Amino acid sequence: MLQSQLFTKTSKTTPKDEVSISSQLLIKAGYIDKLMSGVYTYLPLGYLVLKNIEKIIREEIQLINAQEILMPSLTPKDPWVKTGRWKTFTDLYKLTDANKKDVALAATHEEVITPLAKKFIDSYRDLPTYIFQIQNKFRSELRAKSGLIRGREFIMKDLYSFHQDANDLEKYYQKVIKAYNKIFTRCEIDKNTFFTFASGGTFSKYSHEFQTTSEAGEDSIHICTNCKTAINKEIKTEQKNCPVCNKNKFELKKSIEVGNIFKLGEKYSRAFKFEYIDKNGKAKPIIMGCYGIGLGRLLSTIVELNNDQGGIIWPKETTPFQTHLINIDNEKTAKELYKKLEQEGISILYDDRNLSAGIKLNDSDLMGIPIRIISSQRNKDKFELKIRNKKETTEYGLNQIINKVKNYYA
Repeated sequence: MLQSQLFTKTSKTTPKDEVSISSQLLIKAGYIDKLMSGVYTYLPLGYLVLKNIEKIIREEIQLINAQEILMPSLTPKDPWVKTGRWKTFTDLYKLTDANKKDVALAATHEEVITPLAKKFIDSYRDLPTYIFQIQNKFRSELRAKSGLIRGREFIMKDLYSFHQDANDLEKYYQKVIKAYNKIFTRCEIDKNTFFTFASGGTFSKYSHEFQTTSEAGEDSIHICTNCKTAINKEIKTEQKNCPVCNKNKFELKKSIEVGNIFKLGEKYSRAFKFEYIDKNGKAKPIIMGCYGIGLGRLLSTIVELNNDQGGIIWPKETTPFQTHLINIDNEKTAKELYKKLEQEGISILYDDRNLSAGIKLNDSDLMGIPIRIISSQRNKDKFELKIRNKKETTEYGLNQIINKVKNYYA
């Protein structure tokens, strides 16, 4: 893509009302735009990153046999009344339509997926079943802050599983944990992300979170110094020792919740009288689990962990483009490399703008594409290559530099 044709531009001004580094950098670099508190537009670069994160999540969740659907955001009142959450879910956006019917913008989808699954699951032969979606959610946050980390409208991957019994649920629960670990590894936040015991389990003593340590975090976790398992602050008063290794030495750190998993048990299946017929012909309630990841929150967390004074440093799999090619004063050679890279299937942003070298280089650092290539008359028929998170630069000929880029992403 030609940078001269990019819809957005970078900004030198740091947004005054944004407190997190990630939201400041994402706005300055032209990845997102703030519409109002807790609501953001994904601009072309930001949307490319979002779709890359979505791709990672979709691939790993499909590998654990989940099927994808897309549920409505606009939901009727009745299912929320059946679960009791019409009155108790304080963050729920409630509306009245033109027919004077009460409706809600879905903050989560247990009230939709459970009656939906009931239409298709009625026998033990239909179980287990795993269904997921990637979709907008709405929550009336009183204090929407920290950019995409806590918003009023946000995109979630929510996965729901349906089982005959607790043992089958536990087996799948462990598969989801492994899938989440792979997602966070591919997003390159795994070294700072901890499996965290949390309160709020409806079918077991605990629910679980995946918390990433960051000063931008709104949560606090106690990390076991022995096994690196974490406990969130709400249950630490009653859980004195580590629930995994039983040691009692912890390190307290601020964190961002990038994922959560719950054993719902019979809570929602009983509300909707959702049963299956077992092998003996007896009706039994379905056992459920749910598993969430916020895509925008994950995107922001990646930036919180991957930045320097110059700007963002994107991991390989989430970057909007694989290469940032900058023409200083050697347009003919730059265009030749641009065409060659495109022919090799490498995504590239070509800075063809008529601006100074300093502005182009500063913008490149701010935008954070992993590989920067400079074409200039000083280097004649060679190109200068720099990896975003390294200081040194190296010169290569045309064929060499193409191989270097290909090998970097191999």
